[in-house]
Amino acid sequence: MKLVVVGLSISSSWGNGHATTYRALLRAFAARGHEVVFYEWDAPWYNGENRDLPHPEFCRLELYREWCATAPRAIAEAREADATLVGSYVHEGQRVIDDLAAAGVDPLFFYDIDTPVTVARLRADGTEYLRQDQVPLFARYLSFTGGPFLQEVLEKEMGAREARPLYCSVDTDTYRPLAADPELRVDLGYMGTYAPDRQPVLERFLVEPARRLPEQRFMVAGPQYPTGIQWPENVRHLPHLPPARHPAFYASAGWQLNATRADMVAAGWSPSVRLFEAAACGAAMISDRWPGIEEFFTPGREILLPADSAEVVEVLRGTHPDDRRAIGAAARERVLAAHTAGARAAELEELLKVGAASLP
Repeated sequence: MKLVVVGLSISSSWGNGHATTYRALLRAFAARGHEVVFYEWDAPWYNGENRDLPHPEFCRLELYREWCATAPRAIAEAREADATLVGSYVHEGQRVIDDLAAAGVDPLFFYDIDTPVTVARLRADGTEYLRQDQVPLFARYLSFTGGPFLQEVLEKEMGAREARPLYCSVDTDTYRPLAADPELRVDLGYMGTYAPDRQPVLERFLVEPARRLPEQRFMVAGPQYPTGIQWPENVRHLPHLPPARHPAFYASAGWQLNATRADMVAAGWSPSVRLFEAAACGAAMISDRWPGIEEFFTPGREILLPADSAEVVEVLRGTHPDDRRAIGAAARERVLAAHTAGARAAELEELLKVGAASLP
């Protein structure tokens, strides 16, 4: 099978979670014998040192400056491919979709790595990468979010022909238990780009516990945090941590924190790729609670879901190291059984097998 993808980025992980998602999924998809071509807008902020995978060995990367210039070649290739997939947050995404649909590219799929955010924006002022009238153009709407949201919102409200979950996954060859890195060793770590709606969770589950536990060490890794944030003295902030160091980061903290965007919490069934990556490294995880999390990890055995800062403090103070390691090991076992990139690539293969149909 030949798959053409137009996505936000596969070449740079700076400031986005899309790149690691595409890398894991498409590397495993290519390993199943398929050909992959990835079209990516050459965003200036992804250039230089921020482009950490300029030559992916598992797919052909086509960087372009202007869609109008590359469209004839991309459309011709898409028409000859077995399937074409457009991702969320693609630059000029509305135009990309219109051009592919108008050229009769079929089957055409949408992969929404940001489903609740997309829907919230469609309900409000819209988004530059997708219009609601474009949703029925896709043979299948693949979504990072699952659960009732697919039928109740994507199909009934937004008009998707068929919405199916394609959750994030993890490359277990890369994300695996490692020896702790002394430079990254902390009691509680968090990795994620700044988001205003996620910051209250970070404040409640990491910053406030850090204030109450001055003898312990904490770390936040991620870009775009406002310069005005006053971190406690025992909280270290790293503006960017390249993917090559992610496994060491997960392996070096006593606990890893997961903080979920507000739209994802409201929708439920929206696991972060960081959850699977940390678990694959054997990290013990603390997370905020959202509907459907029990479908991915068993609370109390594979993940802890504290209600407030006081419970986080109690976890950090009172959990025996053996119990903490047991939680991490159980989470890793769960990921290896159900959420590897290989498993997800097999799901993608089946999801792409739809008969050609005339676009509306």
